[in-house]
Amino acid sequence: MDAVWYLARGQQHIGPMTLDALFAQIRSLPAHEPSLVYGPGMSNWMPAREVEAVRMALGARPSAPPPPVPPGRSGLRSDEIDYEIVGSEMQYVEIALDPGETVIAEPGMMMYMTPGMKMETRFGDPSRADQGGGFLGKLMTAGKRMLTGESLFVSTFQNIAQSGKETVAFAAPYPGKIIPLDLKKLGGEMVCQKDSFLCAALGVQIGIAFQKKLGVGLFGGEGFIMQRLTGDGIAMVHAGGTLMERTLQPGQSLKIDTGCIVALQPSVQYDIQFVGGFKNTLFGGEGLFFATLTGPGKIWLQSLPFSRLAGRMMAGARGGKEEGSILGSIGGLLDGDNS
Repeated sequence: MDAVWYLARGQQHIGPMTLDALFAQIRSLPAHEPSLVYGPGMSNWMPAREVEAVRMALGARPSAPPPPVPPGRSGLRSDEIDYEIVGSEMQYVEIALDPGETVIAEPGMMMYMTPGMKMETRFGDPSRADQGGGFLGKLMTAGKRMLTGESLFVSTFQNIAQSGKETVAFAAPYPGKIIPLDLKKLGGEMVCQKDSFLCAALGVQIGIAFQKKLGVGLFGGEGFIMQRLTGDGIAMVHAGGTLMERTLQPGQSLKIDTGCIVALQPSVQYDIQFVGGFKNTLFGGEGLFFATLTGPGKIWLQSLPFSRLAGRMMAGARGGKEEGSILGSIGGLLDGDNS
């Protein structure tokens, strides 16, 4: 029996198919379109052109000469950073930078920095090389960030010392875990919940990911818009409570409370499902809908969404009951985590 392979393009995955069929699919793609493959002996999705069998099959394809390598980048588009995550429940991350290296961060997240670091606040996304058009181009980029709940501005921290490493630290905004995402190893792209971004190496781009299905946008907890992180550097995102990381196999699915989703690979299909049942709907406390994630791909879930924590605090202050039961708010009926 032939080995079974899968191909992912954006949020669509194709397969199962034979290796020859996979080659035919990849040859039909534009030369620079990002795509992931999953097959025998692989523990996770990989960029198609980094899989040895695919590289050999595409060896005859001519390619454009690579652009000049920027100084200090070691051939990567993103800066290479060293980091250490400190703490258990109230974490912060220390990032060590070589001279000339830069890290970008959400404003207000900096905890401390050493004297050789220079902080700048920039409008838009400093990692985007295509942010042309002067002020209008920056405004378009900043507007996309605002749609995901982030600031119009980005803070940058650069090591301007003549020699030696300098350090900057960023603290999580509420109890939980900081998740390091190595985008180069994860296929170059991740989809995350709004407000989850903490910091990243210069070169990681922060964009938006629209939910294409109307039901997911209306009742999926995260709305129509989520964050899209692209590049080949390391990005830090924050999750509330305890973190669960899992790799879903092709066709494998999980039903999840909508507010518990932190991040997922674009190959994972995201949909919603009605809870069903009169008593479940009115008294179950979980809202009207579950999120359904279907593999293949990796997902990260959080045990304590901030909306749930804030809802319980507000309910305690009012002396009432929150969550999605009939005793809670009408908004909680639709989404068990949103007050």
